[in-house]
Amino acid sequence: MATRTTTQTVATIPHQFGNVRQRQVYTDGFNGRRPLVPASSKLLELQAKERMSPDAWGYLSGMDETMEANIAAFRHWSIVPRILRNVAQRDLSVQLFGQTLPVPFLLAPIGVQKIVHPDGEGAVARAAAKLGVPMIPSTAAYITLEDLAKTLGDTPRWFQLYWSKDPDFNASLLRRAERAGYTAIVVTLDTYYLGWRVDDIQNAYMPFPLYDGLVNYLTDPVFRRSLKQPPEKDRHAAIQLYMEIFGNPSLTWADIPFLRQHTKLPILLKGIMHPDDARQAVEAGIDGIIVSNHGGRQVNGERAAIDALPDIVEAVKGQVPLLFDSGIRKAADAFKAIALGAKAVLLGRPYLWGLALAGEQGVEEVLQNFIADLDLTLALSGHTAYSALDVSALHKEPV
Repeated sequence: MATRTTTQTVATIPHQFGNVRQRQVYTDGFNGRRPLVPASSKLLELQAKERMSPDAWGYLSGMDETMEANIAAFRHWSIVPRILRNVAQRDLSVQLFGQTLPVPFLLAPIGVQKIVHPDGEGAVARAAAKLGVPMIPSTAAYITLEDLAKTLGDTPRWFQLYWSKDPDFNASLLRRAERAGYTAIVVTLDTYYLGWRVDDIQNAYMPFPLYDGLVNYLTDPVFRRSLKQPPEKDRHAAIQLYMEIFGNPSLTWADIPFLRQHTKLPILLKGIMHPDDARQAVEAGIDGIIVSNHGGRQVNGERAAIDALPDIVEAVKGQVPLLFDSGIRKAADAFKAIALGAKAVLLGRPYLWGLALAGEQGVEEVLQNFIADLDLTLALSGHTAYSALDVSALHKEPV
């Protein structure tokens, strides 16, 4: 099918970023300055857990079995380095929907970020803008999609839509995203109900009834017209309306044309884990697919996302671009997912851990470290471009 595109080019990451970042860190160390946040994803997670409240940590955690499977399944594949291939010049950029993204990853949509740090999505957007890292803000944000677009400036941005029961409200969000300069729509389809999240149940905690993460609802003209009084005058009624419309378990493939009726932007479906669903998405005219199990936060015992990727690659046969989400912690994970057929990956929890530890600077440092790791992993594996990777760069390990 013909992919809908926009034309936009973003500045590339500086040449040999990994080497530059290494020298910066070592020079700072010589002058008595240590990194703000751990370079190790394991230490980053442990320190973030100590800093965050039990409610916030529990909300951002997931189903133990699925989260563990997501991370462990990357070991089903190993990188096979090649040597003497002249890797002095490297290109981290990828092409998606007419855009040149400077790095092969985007910041995954994560809602209610203010429960992690008072600056929330604003700090993340500022850090992303400094480095040109594409961001996908969530519907469930503390800052309006319009204000986040202003903060991101020329940085590529896609908008994540939670498909509610109110079609007029959905159409309004799509219009707002298009007007604000977002260049693609990511529709999350695996959250029409919230999974049985044992930490949230044990803590009896959910941020939305506390008025958290609702700004895109409260500022929307359609949402406000559905209320007898403005949210500022009747907070309880606004929360009740949100609870009534969030999530839509009645959706079927027959509803997909609604999206195209209300936006000209490329549409990606996030949450696809079965090859038959991937085939149906292509038949429905969808522009892209994000292979994801919601970071292990919806179904305990679900298949690891990276294990699902090869089957979906085979089903789609290159008709639309595939992206990968769930379990990315380090550059090797991204390398493997891209070599298996993803055009790019989504980075989620690590940047939230950086936010928890050091706000905007923490996010910036996590992103700098991830980009440096991407660059050096590419070079030391004997390759010069993520866009040219394929499965020949990997070896399948016996399970």
